Amino acid sequence: MREYLLTLCVTVAVTYLLTGPVRKFAIAAGAMPEIRARDVHREPTPRLGGIAMFGGLCAGLLVADHLRNLNGVFELSNEPRALLSGAALIWLVGVLDDKFELDALIKLGAQMISAGVMVMQGLTILWIPVPGIGTVPLTQWQGNLLTVALVVITINAVNFVDGLDGLAAGMVCIAAAALFLYAYRIWFGYGIESAAPATLFAAILMGMCLGFLPHNMHPARIFMGDSGSMLIGLVLAASAISLTGQVDPDALALFAGGERNATHAMLPAYIPLILPLTVIAIPMADLVLAIVRRTWKGQSPFAADRGHLHHRLLELGHSHSRAVMIMYFWSGLIAFGTVAYSVHSATMWIVLAIVALSAVGLILLLLPRFTPRAPRWAEGLVPPRYRHAARAAEAAAEAAAQNASGAEPEPARPIAAGVSGVNGATAVGPRSRFPDRRKAESTR
Repeated sequence: MREYLLTLCVTVAVTYLLTGPVRKFAIAAGAMPEIRARDVHREPTPRLGGIAMFGGLCAGLLVADHLRNLNGVFELSNEPRALLSGAALIWLVGVLDDKFELDALIKLGAQMISAGVMVMQGLTILWIPVPGIGTVPLTQWQGNLLTVALVVITINAVNFVDGLDGLAAGMVCIAAAALFLYAYRIWFGYGIESAAPATLFAAILMGMCLGFLPHNMHPARIFMGDSGSMLIGLVLAASAISLTGQVDPDALALFAGGERNATHAMLPAYIPLILPLTVIAIPMADLVLAIVRRTWKGQSPFAADRGHLHHRLLELGHSHSRAVMIMYFWSGLIAFGTVAYSVHSATMWIVLAIVALSAVGLILLLLPRFTPRAPRWAEGLVPPRYRHAARAAEAAAEAAAQNASGAEPEPARPIAAGVSGVNGATAVGPRSRFPDRRKAESTR
């Protein structure tokens, strides 16, 4: 575990330290697109954050290759090299898209080629364990096609959900954490060495997301762009494929007391093949709904719009930060609930806890205007927006901006609540962060 933690920390540090220089490079290179109708942010923000994330991926693999226990992953398996090859290709296409806005079909072709590169180097699905039946071996063509399909679907699911500050990175980090816990249990709990690459990939993916999140939380200083969203989507897909398609259920049967019991014991790894990814069930649902919605309207499935789940949360009145936290909550509930159920599937407490937390999530959805207030003794432990003094200062700054512009003061409203804009668009976040813009808007 210590070597995995060291790899995680190195990946976090490299990604975090590279993001600042990458932001300056993106500004100098002109990778700052104009505000589009579907965008939520209100200021041009540089992209190309995937450059820093790719640097973290390379650093994590390099450090792991020189550690005593993790070095065996590189000696006994070709999967790390397969991952790096596919990741480099999809990252390069993403960088070009962040700068030049490539066509959607070009990106789709690049995703399929990247998946094919990994398949050619051995990162593919060999069998499908079906609960109640056992292991169903796949032919080479069946395994290759299923692998490519899963990689492409996962990449686009992550890309579609990348619509709010910190949303995609946080949700993928949650998914990677759940996948790491399960893969680590298979690797060290059952001694199945073929689960080691998936464990390493999940740890590095967590580091990439955690290192980038401080720069990407609302209000974001930089976006990951397609160079980042497609990259972390590919790494997440590779982790799930390595765990599910490479781990032999017959080996697990020796510990689980039979092949059928082994199949049920690995249920969280099989469900990703069916859904295809339980750990990102929310982005997958968003992807399916987006395709159905756009096709029903006669649009291209790749045509961007403002109908995603996170956009709907903003329309309900949730603030930017609250919408992101709600998406985090549901992603974590599904991912960690599945892993917890795999460990203690015989008890009903896990199911009852999931049901109770689901009820809490529904209540949060119905209270978009509720702003939690921390007690004064705990103000030092919470973000500034939840402190009494900060809220009073924000209200005073907003009132001063209105008085300076000569506009009529607006009725008081919660600071963190969303503000409806033109055509149903929603401006979110503390409005006093931008007093000059507030003044300009009031004089139009």
